[in-house]
Amino acid sequence: MPHPSETAKTYPHKPAIIVADALGGGDTMVTYRELDERSNQAAQLFRSLGLRTGDHIALMMENRREYLEICWGAQRAGLIYTAISSHLKAEETAYILTNCEARLFIASPKVAEVAQAAASHATGVTHHFMVGGVRENFESWEEATDAQPDTPIDDQANGVPMLYSSGTTGQPKGVFVPPESNDVHAPHFLAPTLGAAFGFGEETVYLSPAPLYHAAPLHYNMLTLYMGGTTVIMEQFDPEHALALIEEHRVTHSQWVPIMFVRMLKLPEALRNKYDLSSMQFAIHAAAPCPIETKEKMIDWWGPVIVEYYAASESIGATLIDSPQWLTHKGSVGRAMMGEVHIVDEEGHELPPGEIGAIYFSGSQATFEYYKEPEKTAESYNERGWANTGDVGYLDEEGYLYLTDRKHFMIISGGVNIYPQEVENLLITHDKVADVAVFGIPHEEFGEEVKAVVQPQNWVDATDEVAIELMEWLRDRLSHIKIPRSIDFNEKLPRLDNGKLYKRHLVEEYRAAARDDSLKE
Repeated sequence: MPHPSETAKTYPHKPAIIVADALGGGDTMVTYRELDERSNQAAQLFRSLGLRTGDHIALMMENRREYLEICWGAQRAGLIYTAISSHLKAEETAYILTNCEARLFIASPKVAEVAQAAASHATGVTHHFMVGGVRENFESWEEATDAQPDTPIDDQANGVPMLYSSGTTGQPKGVFVPPESNDVHAPHFLAPTLGAAFGFGEETVYLSPAPLYHAAPLHYNMLTLYMGGTTVIMEQFDPEHALALIEEHRVTHSQWVPIMFVRMLKLPEALRNKYDLSSMQFAIHAAAPCPIETKEKMIDWWGPVIVEYYAASESIGATLIDSPQWLTHKGSVGRAMMGEVHIVDEEGHELPPGEIGAIYFSGSQATFEYYKEPEKTAESYNERGWANTGDVGYLDEEGYLYLTDRKHFMIISGGVNIYPQEVENLLITHDKVADVAVFGIPHEEFGEEVKAVVQPQNWVDATDEVAIELMEWLRDRLSHIKIPRSIDFNEKLPRLDNGKLYKRHLVEEYRAAARDDSLKE
């Protein structure tokens, strides 16, 4: 498997990255030679600023050519790089910058206001850069890197990403999977598993319709470039544009979340049938439950190229299911292809097929840690050394896994993970809120939507006006994807004397009501 620097020697003019302009202003192409040179300049800059192997940097920007150039510069310099969501607020961003101990922060003009505010509150960041412009206290990334030589640094090493997930406390936590080797030419960690299963190689043309700060898009783009393929990155997802790109670039691989399937299926039939999709070999999906009817329609439209996997951010195990298998096991996320799946009850006993319990993996060679939180890392394993995904489900007699609940009532809306505890911890500080529960309820298009049920301090505040007031208050403090789409009021939430909120009762009530409504329709 070649490192991009090796592909640059053999195929210098081969497209490495194509950024598809959402507005039709012309695509941007980066050849392997350009990627090699720009990543060398980035690595040289990091060294000139005193960053050494094992140091951390962070980047926050929309999909653009510089994104992967920076990631490859960090990889060649042995740095740990954290991609931050471009939708986060300043306080959330500052927390991650401080927690990951980033010494250098790179942002773009689109997020400049948040980035500047976050940088002013983060501790430890000593260097700030802006791509595509300059801002107060942020230097020009282009000017800084252009001044560097485009040759490799003397002490190249294998840098890796560290992305953030949320814990039960509501604070995000860094999931760090150490590199298996410090050799800069070491293969991507997904290459022997999902990379092999999906046939990634030199001929791969990978369509990436999602933001690069998400784990799967970042990993698959890096994997494609490790293999010498070409990545086609959408600045933002548009259903017809995605189909057009598949035809134009003869895309062989792609990665989706179910909401994208839904939106493509809702296109007029004439548009859906307009484009030649016959080049597609693997259309990969994960990250959210896919409605059975939606997946049936996608397989009928695209053929048996739809493949699904289930895995945790901690790389403790994975399952896989292709189209033929899914058609005979509808709703399943597949059988184990990395590690072994176990279903465990609350007493720690392994359950037989058909019985619902917590999902564990054993036998995986991957190791991880929650950055600076060793006690939370330990909590993820039981006494047998099995790793807990936090999700709930069951196995059938053939070993196929089915999910029945999400970990810690995590909400997945349009493929984005939303953690209720963070919203609850904020809402409870409002003067008019005595107690609050936040959870997901079914949504036809997004899979789930965020619902908040508030116990007001005074019942006279249980009004539509106060609900609007609370949502507006949240909008000033949280990214928009976390804001409840609606707020209801309840005189008393199911919280017992032990202080535990039995949110499951509320979730079951609202989901039952949603099912009843759908039956009436």
